Amino acid sequence: MNHTALQFLLAGLVVLPLVGALAALLPAPPGLRGKNPDQAVLRHGVTVTGVVLAAAIALAAGFDHGHPARMQATTDISWIPALGIRIHLGVDGISLPLLVLTALLTFLCALYTYFKMPTGPSPKAFVALLLTLEAGTLATFAVLDLMLFFLAFEMVLIPMYFLIARWGGAQKQAAAWKFILYTLLGSVVMLLGLLLIGVKTGTFDMVALATDNGPKAQLSHTVQLLAVLAIGIGLAVKSPMWPLHSWLPDAHTAAPTVGSVLLAGVLLKMGTYGFVRIALPITPEGMHTFAPYLAALAAVGIIYGSLACLALVRKGAGGDLKRLIAYSSVGHMGFVLLGIASMTPTGVNGALFANIAHGLITGLLFFMVGALKDRTGSTDLDTLARSAPGPRPAGAGAAALLPAPSGAALYARAPRFGGLLAFGAVASLGLPGLAGFWGEMLAMFGAFRPAAGLSRPAFLTFMVLAGLGTLLTAAYLLLVVRRVCMGGSVDLAGAAVLGAADPDGETGADPDGTPAPAPAVPDLARYEYAAWAPLAALTVLAGLWPAALLGLTDPAVQQLLGGGK
Repeated sequence: MNHTALQFLLAGLVVLPLVGALAALLPAPPGLRGKNPDQAVLRHGVTVTGVVLAAAIALAAGFDHGHPARMQATTDISWIPALGIRIHLGVDGISLPLLVLTALLTFLCALYTYFKMPTGPSPKAFVALLLTLEAGTLATFAVLDLMLFFLAFEMVLIPMYFLIARWGGAQKQAAAWKFILYTLLGSVVMLLGLLLIGVKTGTFDMVALATDNGPKAQLSHTVQLLAVLAIGIGLAVKSPMWPLHSWLPDAHTAAPTVGSVLLAGVLLKMGTYGFVRIALPITPEGMHTFAPYLAALAAVGIIYGSLACLALVRKGAGGDLKRLIAYSSVGHMGFVLLGIASMTPTGVNGALFANIAHGLITGLLFFMVGALKDRTGSTDLDTLARSAPGPRPAGAGAAALLPAPSGAALYARAPRFGGLLAFGAVASLGLPGLAGFWGEMLAMFGAFRPAAGLSRPAFLTFMVLAGLGTLLTAAYLLLVVRRVCMGGSVDLAGAAVLGAADPDGETGADPDGTPAPAPAVPDLARYEYAAWAPLAALTVLAGLWPAALLGLTDPAVQQLLGGGK
């Protein structure tokens, strides 16, 4: 595909969602209203996001895969000459997968919303906000000017705030305010770092600044330290990095289903992408100084997220499944930050792979948890586990530890739903052969042999902590499967009991021992198959054929870390 066609495709990716957002607020033409205006605007959202996805796929197909390190589909137009700000767009092997992931997840969210609109105000506003959010996210991954990056980075905050505050669940106002305050304050600090780079070098062009013989030569070590500190704080809040993560569980718990999918699948990637695109190539000396601290916080985040999930899954803890997956994101993104902190091609490639894997797998899990809440009215783990099978007869031996085949667990009540939820859980724990495995493994390999000048004993310690985190992750996700899918009650202080007598009443049995009938749980609907099957298929594909993604990212990462060489 020629350069001009790719230019139009990339520019269209950014502009089309904005045009679609404005059109969503206008009255629908009489011939397109369908049964009612609400249906028309939801169909409009599916159409626009579908066209954007088609453009993203066409861009990926026309991309020169033989030279993924070269910026392609570039547009460079002067915008504010007095400040040296330009409308500079481009895509390489690092940003292309994120653009396609964003377009895919937004389309699947629009499709899901067409059939399952969350409770709240007019669908017009919902669709307009969803499309504005998509435009800001796509722009973040496509722009090559520091000021445009900041504007796009900020553009997503207001739509997400309103999606949480107007269409969210319990405590939505508090969660929305916490989200906006944390991310906005982080962004203000980040802006200071970006301005410092622009003032000292005389340019905001990210491509020029990434080359060793370019303007970044004017950045002294002290300036680089200050810039990395300021920019890193803003990016760390969005990533989210422990201990700047506390806004995330509340936002996920309160957000509507599609809000949680986009928040985990796309918005968190903006922070880690900023580390790779800005901090690593433009301020390498500053990153080298702060890398051990970033790696230490990443390792703590991995352990912390896993321990928080184990506490939530424990019987009687009143843990919320949606909140548990949010805390799991803190751990998973810790692997991404650890890979970046290693400052090696292996680690950074692992971070970029883990970014995509997390978007696919966690997006699928949030879709399913939202659907589970619609079916059962709750995401409380204790409530979900109370629908356990009836008690086994005495003397059943080892069989007493297995789920009853005809009980009220999710496997028995909605087997396809339960099977897909279990698939998402084992993918999230990093099972070999699925997408979650490669990113975490490569990130730990990067920590095993970090960049020259970094303390190898320290990074080996961080690698061991990350390895421990993978074991803890497997523990809590398998316990989630046991409780939700198999109907088991889990007491981490003692044995796990499935279908045995339980003083807390998790057997679902009447006082005389007769199992109480469980309420019906609908299995997967056709629109759910359509919205979730692509994520499951890509999770398997990326796990079995990691070279498809690593072949794009590796040459670009090598050039980025090599100072443009």
